[in-house]
Amino acid sequence: MLNSLDLPGRPEDTRVVVAMSGGVDSSVTAALLKHQGYDVIGVTLQLYDHGKAMHRTGACCAGQDIQDARRVAEHLDIPHYVLDYESRFKEAVIDRFAESYLAGETPVPCVTCNQTVKFEDLLATAKEFGADAMATGHYIASKQVGNRRVLTRPTDEDRDQTYFLFATTQDQINFLRFPLGGMPKPEARALARELGLSVADKQDSQDICFVPTGKYTDVIERLHPGAAEPGDIVHIDGSVLGEHKGIIRYTVGQRRGLGISSSDPLYVVKLDAVRKQVIVGPREALVTRRLKLREVNWLGPQTFAEFPETGMEIYAKVRSTRPPKQALLYAKADGGFEVELLDGEEGVAPGQACVFYSGIEPEAQLWGGAWIASTQTDVAIPDVVGTAAE
Repeated sequence: MLNSLDLPGRPEDTRVVVAMSGGVDSSVTAALLKHQGYDVIGVTLQLYDHGKAMHRTGACCAGQDIQDARRVAEHLDIPHYVLDYESRFKEAVIDRFAESYLAGETPVPCVTCNQTVKFEDLLATAKEFGADAMATGHYIASKQVGNRRVLTRPTDEDRDQTYFLFATTQDQINFLRFPLGGMPKPEARALARELGLSVADKQDSQDICFVPTGKYTDVIERLHPGAAEPGDIVHIDGSVLGEHKGIIRYTVGQRRGLGISSSDPLYVVKLDAVRKQVIVGPREALVTRRLKLREVNWLGPQTFAEFPETGMEIYAKVRSTRPPKQALLYAKADGGFEVELLDGEEGVAPGQACVFYSGIEPEAQLWGGAWIASTQTDVAIPDVVGTAAE
């Protein structure tokens, strides 16, 4: 007989390591499992700052959050360990984040953190603790389908975090559990209050936890002094409209703060790191139809050999806050992968993630995803060099 985590044996004979960030979601996860009788161990990662974030709000895995996680563990009477992963986090997440911006991309560090520090390093540590599973407070569901375990969209679509877990491998999925997948966020907070957890009303963490002021450019310039080199702001017609103060200060889709005058609205449509150019154009130049992908992680039931030549029908999400939309995924003969966005999407940039789903409804399966290597828009963006504006 299987227990509530789809594992053999009684809860009291099943050891679960809970990744406790110090927030309400992971705290409720630990509390739920403890009250169900599982042998729970709480683990919190020290990822940055070494205590400098003690009084920050909206962070995770540093300072006050570690103290909050410790208090919750004491309240639940479970063992709690704090592991110093700062060096690994800097190497795998922060450095990669900075390098991606320097290359003119728009990175998603939360995906990288899950892919490396949390679901690779921490998961290995959980196994060293003798755990039968590792649980997190992510709003994502998992279930057994045939001979494999799959990830699905959660009940609370507004809290859907599947986008950030596209790189999870099948072996990791088999070991991971997500107790909040069937619970709306308000219910989780209410349960935290009912259980007397001190973090019940704590605000949610921000996406980029290691950016203390909200200015990611400060992080990049600290790691790479002089990275914000000036260059030209160039229209897609080749005319130079002005000068920028570093491409790291711009993102595809940006309209405000360009520092140029124009009779028509202009948007950042491309960043050229080699030429240090910010390319701007009309809004229609933002509509992306085709994506070239890299580092594809496929979790769907079909093999690549089974993909039709006309493309595998999927639903694709290119921003964490946007719903999945109909798309076609192509496995190319040269080993590459491309996605065709049937309705188009605005403001898609290299470095972002394209995540695959079986559908759009709750419990639709996560079929993996990939990093976006390049984009193709409705309006051709020439390889402009720039000419003097008249």
